Amino acid sequence: LTPAYPRSQHPADVKAARIADLFQAQSFLDPSVLGTYPEELVEILAEHDLLPDSTAEELEVIREHTVDFLGVNYYQPLRVMAPRFAKHPDSPLLPEHFYEPYIMPGRKINPHRGWEIYEQGIYDIAQNIKENYANIEWMLTENGMGVEGEDKFRVNGMIQDDYRIDFVKGHLRELHRAIEDGANCKGYLIWTFIDCWSWLNSYKNRYGLVELDLETQERRLKKSGHWFKELSDHNGF
Repeated sequence: LTPAYPRSQHPADVKAARIADLFQAQSFLDPSVLGTYPEELVEILAEHDLLPDSTAEELEVIREHTVDFLGVNYYQPLRVMAPRFAKHPDSPLLPEHFYEPYIMPGRKINPHRGWEIYEQGIYDIAQNIKENYANIEWMLTENGMGVEGEDKFRVNGMIQDDYRIDFVKGHLRELHRAIEDGANCKGYLIWTFIDCWSWLNSYKNRYGLVELDLETQERRLKKSGHWFKELSDHNGF
C-alpha cells in the first residue's frame, strides 16, 4: 500500500490524490476486504469504455469470498498533483492522466536508493484500514531500506548500516503509535533477512540484515542483524 498525498488542498490536487488512491489501493482493497469495487472507479472506467465484462455470478463470488487478513507492504508515499497537461485525444487512457507525481521540497530521502522516507505513512495506512476496512487483522509484511554500494560502510569486516537501524526504528515508532490508537496489526516483517535478487535491478541494491557475498556465497551479519536480534528478543527498543 502506497498512501497518496496531494501537493496542496486545492480541489484539483485533492481530486488527483483521491483518484490515485482509487487506482493503486482501493481497486485491490475494496474487492478483497469489502467484496465490492469502488463506485467512483467503476464510473471512471465505464465513462472511458474500459469496464471489464462481468456477470452477476462473478460479482457474487467476489462478495462472498473476502479475505480474513491482510499482508501490507510499505516503502514510500505517493505524492501527486493535478496533471498539468490534458490527455491527447488519441492516446490510450492511463491512470497518470488523472494525476502526476509531485516531488515535495525538503522531503526526507534515502540517498542510496532515491526513495522518500516517510514513516508516518505506516500510521496513515493503519488508520485507513481501521476506519474504512472494518479494522481487519493485518501484518506489515514488507518494510525495509535498499542501499547501493553498501560495501563502503564496512568497518572491520562488518557493514555498519546504522541508516537501516534508524529506518526500522522510525517505522516501528509509527506502527506502535497506530497500535496504541487501535490498529489491528499483528506483526512486523522486515525486507529482508538476507541480501536478495530483485526483479528490477538484480543485486544492485541491498536490503538484508545479512550480507551475501556473491563471489563466495559467504553470509555475514550486518550491524542491523545484531540489532534486529535484540529487537526480537526484547519485543522493542
